[in-house]
Amino acid sequence: MSRFMGSYALVTGAARGIGAATARRLAAEGAAVACVDVTADRCAAIVEEITVTGGTAAAYGCDVSDAAQVERAVADVAARFGRIDVLVNNAGMTRDNLLFKMSEDDWDKVVDVNLKSVFLMTRAVQRHMVEQRSGAVVNLSSRSALGNRGQANYAAAKAGIQGITAALAVELGPFGVRVNAVAPGYVATAMTEATAVRTGATPEEHQAAAAQSIPLRRVGQPNEIASVVAFLASDDASYVTGQTLYVTGGAR
Repeated sequence: MSRFMGSYALVTGAARGIGAATARRLAAEGAAVACVDVTADRCAAIVEEITVTGGTAAAYGCDVSDAAQVERAVADVAARFGRIDVLVNNAGMTRDNLLFKMSEDDWDKVVDVNLKSVFLMTRAVQRHMVEQRSGAVVNLSSRSALGNRGQANYAAAKAGIQGITAALAVELGPFGVRVNAVAPGYVATAMTEATAVRTGATPEEHQAAAAQSIPLRRVGQPNEIASVVAFLASDDASYVTGQTLYVTGGAR
């Protein structure tokens, strides 16, 4: 497929996991991809992988919770590419703990990286999309938005993403800009591996236990989420906006 031939995309949290899989998928379908992570070096591997296989990608370092850094990064990407057609707000982190043990810093950092970043990045990119009267934004929410023990901060941030997605779809729709979200369930990533280790299990044990409550009896893979992101970013979803699509293997 070449749904993104001639398009330019920006993916945050692109160094690994769902972000890397998304950058890989968009590039495979023809997009030039700006891979953004905390440092440009973190994206070196995925950029090399994309370019070696004939795609176009570039690495950018940016703290997506810092307004000044976001403005600079988006300006640099727009100057290099000339336009931005797709924005994927994927950057995220966890600092899990029960409420009575959760520090204010744990709350602020998780909300800033997961939710504030969506506001900052979309605000910066929408200027270009509104001017060109087209664009697609896809935000990464989570099944945890429905509530998950030990994740008050993360759940609040991911629920907020669904709210801002709906609001921005209303605001930006008249300018031809669509805004949607994807809410994955359990996906085998470095983040969930870290959760497993923290709970005293191996990643394999943790995934096997989680699979028992998933109707498909397995956890998701990053490329499976990337394929849904690509759909929502493509013209195949040209009349879809303001939606959050849960990708959970049937878990509720």
